[in-house]
Amino acid sequence: MSQASDSKNLSSSPVPNAQRLLWAGFMAILAAGVGFAIRGGILDNWGKEFNFTATQLGAIGGAGFSGFCFGIIIGGVIVDKIGYGKLVLLALLGHIVSAFVTFAASTPDNAYNFLFWGMFIFAYANGTLEAVANPLVATIFPNNRTHYLNILHASWPAGLILGSAAGWLLDDQLQVHWKLQLALYLIPTALYAVMFFGQSFPKSEAAASGSSFVEMYKSIGILGSLVACFLVALFFGDIFAGITKDYGAYIGYGIGGLLLIAVAVATNFSIGSFLLFVLFVTHALVGSVELGTDSWIQNITGNLFTSEQGKYLFLWTSAIMFGLRFCAHWIESTLKLSPVGLLVVCSIIACIGLNLASSMETFTMALVALGIYAIGKTFFWPTMLAIVGDRYPQTGAVAMSIMGGIGMLSAGLIGGPGLGYGKDRFAGEELRKVDAALYESYRAEKTSAFLNIKATEIYGLDGKKLGEAKESKERTAEQEKVVEADQQGDRRTLKADSLIPATMAIIYLILLVYFKSIGGYKVLSLDGKEKH
Repeated sequence: MSQASDSKNLSSSPVPNAQRLLWAGFMAILAAGVGFAIRGGILDNWGKEFNFTATQLGAIGGAGFSGFCFGIIIGGVIVDKIGYGKLVLLALLGHIVSAFVTFAASTPDNAYNFLFWGMFIFAYANGTLEAVANPLVATIFPNNRTHYLNILHASWPAGLILGSAAGWLLDDQLQVHWKLQLALYLIPTALYAVMFFGQSFPKSEAAASGSSFVEMYKSIGILGSLVACFLVALFFGDIFAGITKDYGAYIGYGIGGLLLIAVAVATNFSIGSFLLFVLFVTHALVGSVELGTDSWIQNITGNLFTSEQGKYLFLWTSAIMFGLRFCAHWIESTLKLSPVGLLVVCSIIACIGLNLASSMETFTMALVALGIYAIGKTFFWPTMLAIVGDRYPQTGAVAMSIMGGIGMLSAGLIGGPGLGYGKDRFAGEELRKVDAALYESYRAEKTSAFLNIKATEIYGLDGKKLGEAKESKERTAEQEKVVEADQQGDRRTLKADSLIPATMAIIYLILLVYFKSIGGYKVLSLDGKEKH
């Protein structure tokens, strides 16, 4: 086959409006990216205005992931039954409602709940859109899912670039109120609504063949559901901990356990694919390291350098991701890599980047370190989705949607709050080591804990006092100690974060060996045979 005909085969689609649908999905995810970037840039505004700790800010940011899980999983389950158009309409409504809920935050007493649930609804709408976009693109471009899913998800860093640039101008330069900044995501929201309007949508290969939901779900089975149900249990444990602290975790695990039992009964106790279980676990790590880190990176780099430099660095890493996601097929072909091989290389690169970032002292070094990290994380999310589409076409939109939900829920429950907890813990430890008396005067009133585990409870630094120390033009010796301790906390947090891609590299390497043992990575058809 000639190079020209090969290129034509990869770009061809059995769907006549494939390009319109691809770019409509692109615009939908771009809206999510814009909202995410602006939210990341105004975390410090919320901390100062409402006196939040880093852990509280991490939990609010985490709701911007948790809601996504419910949106994409519920959407993935029903998308082939009710149609893509109705889900797009539901997402549009969610994006509008989330704006009103978020903007209702006005006092320290009500702000946490309004911001938390506003972000949750926003994320639910985002998840619903991905329940549409991911299986849609996988269906309309069956000859090269890795390439086109990476193009689809290039919209995420594009949204980060636009949102971060807008935040830099409106927040740092013009001092526009955070509510007006956050409202900007409604512009791409209106655009995706127009682009999807009036379009016809295909069904996934499994749905078109008449497969029932139970048949689609059997490959996921008990093992795959175990990952999702565990994270759902953590989510409800957090929710009920605010109502009944002593029993919140038990209620959460009870809900997760009941869901797992329901899945077991519905699938006639199908164990599911062990490979898919491993992919789900690994994608939980992807969500934690990619999106969890993204939710804090502007805050961390702005703290280590200046707020303006932090935004430049965020733009820099997002631009790298945006450009590289159009090159997935070229990179795979040039380096002779399978999708799993690509993920092995990316994990190693991301680990190196985060380690270098933990010791960066100059802006130039930050460009290098975070640039390396950005290269590493670029292909994680869309390539994982492509592997599920390639190896498990019989699951239709379901497995792909559950995987996306697992990644986002992990980012919301583990990644974002985990980094916030790390910042609290390491900054507090550093200040206590330098000056115990000063630590006591700057200690937060409320404790911080990871995953509501009592043994992890610590006291971070008071957000308001820390903000005053950072903004002081003529810092006292005590304020200087506090700022330096906070910066050391950020460095140690990045160092700890690098352990996640290191773990992922080991898992991907094992998968690479597994595929080699069965004759190499192959794209499968609906009947489980190799697709030619």
